[in-house]
Amino acid sequence: MMKISRELKTGLVALLVIVLFIWGFNYLKGFNLFNGPSNTYFTKYANVQGLNTASVVTVNGYTIGKIIEISFDQDTKDPGSLLVEFSIDKPFSFSKNSIAKIYSASLMGGKSLAIVPSFVGKPAMPGDFLKGEIESDIFSSVGEKLNPLQAKLEKVIVHADSLLMNINSILDMPSRKHIKSTLASMDVTMAHLQRVTENAEMLVVENRGTLKTSMDNVEHLTENFSQFSDSLAQVNVVALSKKINTTLENLNAITQGIEKGQGTVGKLVKNPAVYDNLEKATNELAALLEDVKLHPKRYVSISVFGKKEKEYVAPIKK
Repeated sequence: MMKISRELKTGLVALLVIVLFIWGFNYLKGFNLFNGPSNTYFTKYANVQGLNTASVVTVNGYTIGKIIEISFDQDTKDPGSLLVEFSIDKPFSFSKNSIAKIYSASLMGGKSLAIVPSFVGKPAMPGDFLKGEIESDIFSSVGEKLNPLQAKLEKVIVHADSLLMNINSILDMPSRKHIKSTLASMDVTMAHLQRVTENAEMLVVENRGTLKTSMDNVEHLTENFSQFSDSLAQVNVVALSKKINTTLENLNAITQGIEKGQGTVGKLVKNPAVYDNLEKATNELAALLEDVKLHPKRYVSISVFGKKEKEYVAPIKK
């Protein structure tokens, strides 16, 4: 059996340590020497949001690579931007229209790079640039929504402070005393209102029987009115209407006859001679009655011993 010297053992251990160091260093940089060569791609951001070389590259949540290097872009057209180089170790094909999006891998704030693949267009080749985007996490979204709310809240607080100052300036000592007296008056009013309510309740309780009788009478009256309505509904409205129309037509005919001078009333209204004769007869009758009243002996004569009858003298016309 061949004996291995101490120097050889030391050399083998040192070589193994060097190999492990090189493998570990390249693995941390994103290269896996045992998986063969990897494909590297580039993207650019104004802010990497905490992305570092320990972050992984995923597609649909599946890890396919790592971040190799993050450095400032030397392009003078876009100074200050950060150039991100990442590797893809798994066999995966996508087009140049794909997007490299930074997202929060956990609630602890760790960031990862996700490839949002697109299969439309030319395939992406190692060394190509992908469009970079940043996905808003829950805290960023909440912050973006709370910032306008915070500004509005500050304005409301300023207005509320001004309002309170104005109220304090208005509510001086006399005004406060007036408010206190008003509140005291309101308490007295509420007490009176409570007593009135209690009295009304007692009145209702005491007159419950009378109220019940009144309600019964109202109900009876309602029933009678309902019966009257039913009876009225049974009246032949059409026949009644015809009779009313006939009566109105007869009355209209009589009125027209009077206007034309027909009949006694018409002649009396339209014939002046009739009116004049009637007026003349009325005047003569009035004169006769007046003469009878003034000279009754001319018209009533009682002869006991056979006196002669006086001659009639006509009354003087007035």
